Amino acid sequence: MSKVPTRADAVQLDRLDRLAAYRARFSLPADVCYLDGNSLGALPRGTSARLHQVIEQQWGHDLIRSWNAHGWIDLPQRIGAALAPLVGASADEIIVCDSVSVNLFKLLSAALRRNDPRKVILTEASNFPTDVYVAQGLVRTGVSAAELRVVPRTELECNLDEHVAVLLLTHVDYQSAAAHDIRRLTDQAHRAGALVLWDLSHSVGAMPLSLADDQVDFAVGCGYKYLCGGPGAPAFAFVAQRHLPQLESALVGWMGHQQPFAFAIDYRPADGIDRLLCGTPPILSMMALEVGVQLIAEIGITAIREKSQALTEFFRQCVEPWLAESGLRWGSPLNPTQRGSHLSLHHPAAHAIVQALIAQRVIGDFRAPDLVRLGFAAPYVSFVDVWEAADRLREMMRTGSYDQPQYHVRAKVT
Repeated sequence: MSKVPTRADAVQLDRLDRLAAYRARFSLPADVCYLDGNSLGALPRGTSARLHQVIEQQWGHDLIRSWNAHGWIDLPQRIGAALAPLVGASADEIIVCDSVSVNLFKLLSAALRRNDPRKVILTEASNFPTDVYVAQGLVRTGVSAAELRVVPRTELECNLDEHVAVLLLTHVDYQSAAAHDIRRLTDQAHRAGALVLWDLSHSVGAMPLSLADDQVDFAVGCGYKYLCGGPGAPAFAFVAQRHLPQLESALVGWMGHQQPFAFAIDYRPADGIDRLLCGTPPILSMMALEVGVQLIAEIGITAIREKSQALTEFFRQCVEPWLAESGLRWGSPLNPTQRGSHLSLHHPAAHAIVQALIAQRVIGDFRAPDLVRLGFAAPYVSFVDVWEAADRLREMMRTGSYDQPQYHVRAKVT
């Protein structure tokens, strides 16, 4: 499409979109352009019905019997098995439990033990802050006498030396959406004798992944972004089969015991990936996540990726003609194959711009210090949504209407 896209072009693209029917499977306000699914996925309509049934029948009527009668006890493994094809793994390599941060702690400590006597955790300065915080906390505990080395993105490879035990990276950058080459970096780390732990939070459910083929050692990911599991949904952990026999978690609890209901005083780890379990699983959150995972799997990750690339390119084509004069500039790779499913734009007044867009029913988010971030979740974002968002942004930048006092006020969550 060489000319500047029109709304009619967007309408035609929606007519041709083979995923368009799935929008009705999500609960979305009719007048909202929701471009923040990279932060919180939209609500699948099936989730409300599932939770109502779980609350009223399973919890309300069947009570504690539901652990056996309705398979509550097997949810971590069951959802893990449903997730496995989305990340290119085997069912016995994935478990759903805890949060990304907790799983990072468990797997970082396991990687350090596995690769002793190496001590260094290598990561990049632009990594998602919580990943770095977890590594800093692990170092402070004195576990394995670990050291943390934080370097610029461009210096990762030259820092893969004989001291590095584990390379800790996020696949898709939370700010720019720039995507690392998982296979190449994993291979380079292995050649240097290091293990690799990938955070897939901004790619799972949006991009095809092949953890087994890429020889990934460990991975984590969240359930509330592109998997549409709901706010604070449980996370998942991946451990390659070759590491499972020696896997040692620094956080152990009764659900990770070989016989949880034997109530033995001494801990004996369960077989395989189950040893990463710790406390009692949050059943309502797990049930909500299962609906989201099943829906994304039904849509198909290849089709999702194809549409998300088309959506981001359509937005880029809509804004490119006037972008420079607006003061906005790209913060994401221009090549769609090198980025995830969101786009970022730099502007000194980014926070105010995002708030003004939200007031006009275009929901994106702000990331410090100066990023307007817009997510394009293919299962429910339409091309008309994208055109409307670009058009409202263009008019706002033309008039300067974002520069009003109420749009500069920062809430706790941005």
